[in-house]
Amino acid sequence: MPKTPVIIDCDPGHDDAMALLLALASPELEVVAVTTVAGNQTLEKVTANAIRVLDVAGARDIPVAAGAGRPLVHDTARVADEVHGETGLDGPDLPPPSREPEAIHAVELMARELRKRPLTLIPVGPLTNIALLIAMYPELVENIEDIIVMGGAIGLGNVTPSAEFNVWVDPEAAKRVFESDADVTMIGLDVTHRAMLSAERAEALRETGRAGAVVADLHAFYRRFHLEVYGHDDTPVHDALAVAHAIDPSILHTTQLSVEIDVTHGPARGRTVVDQLRRTDRPANAHVAVDVDAERFIDLLTTRIGSLA
Repeated sequence: MPKTPVIIDCDPGHDDAMALLLALASPELEVVAVTTVAGNQTLEKVTANAIRVLDVAGARDIPVAAGAGRPLVHDTARVADEVHGETGLDGPDLPPPSREPEAIHAVELMARELRKRPLTLIPVGPLTNIALLIAMYPELVENIEDIIVMGGAIGLGNVTPSAEFNVWVDPEAAKRVFESDADVTMIGLDVTHRAMLSAERAEALRETGRAGAVVADLHAFYRRFHLEVYGHDDTPVHDALAVAHAIDPSILHTTQLSVEIDVTHGPARGRTVVDQLRRTDRPANAHVAVDVDAERFIDLLTTRIGSLA
């Protein structure tokens, strides 16, 4: 069976780390490259974290390139350290990265690989790098099979009442991506919060090997925030659900809808306005996830990461 070649654009981040490990453990995917963007922590920290996660899986031949260190227009100067800690990956005891990132910008690395063959892009952080890629190399959009975005929400936000973090950090970039000619799939909070990883399932991974133990430690730190905010220690694994969609699209149910990004500076900044009831004449511009087979997703996530032993 042919593998789907993917580039994962991320800002690790606990759920980013689990997404990377899921991708590396899945024979359906070929991880061509990993690119990074400032978001959950600074660009320097998330880039180091991406390499550290690849090191856990022994994936030292996958190129890693750092990208945008700030949003396109307005620098929010905010990281999610209340969720992910000072390093961005607080919890496990991970050694320093084994190597430096590639000496090219993330956008140039993506463009280089897209010139070779069609690819699926899986951005699970702010969309700055993807917006820059589309702006700088519009001729390569036809080689993008899909842009599987973890971001946005049909309903409530998680950084403001209206906005999900990844889109809120750089809504201008998100607007450019959703209004481009590329195929876009949006996986928002509405579905990621229906597919929770329990403390029991995470702890069970501890005995499977190094990768499983790292995920158990990640979850132990990550669930503190969710216990405080949501009152339970089950956690969504937002970014891994985007990778799971690339592995097995039947895990999610999507529908084609219009998604508009609010780039105003009021209380709705960063909101993904999804026309679920088709109340406007705006054409559909995204495949929006509306439901998830949570049990299959968690089984896939834990089984695959456990297999990395």
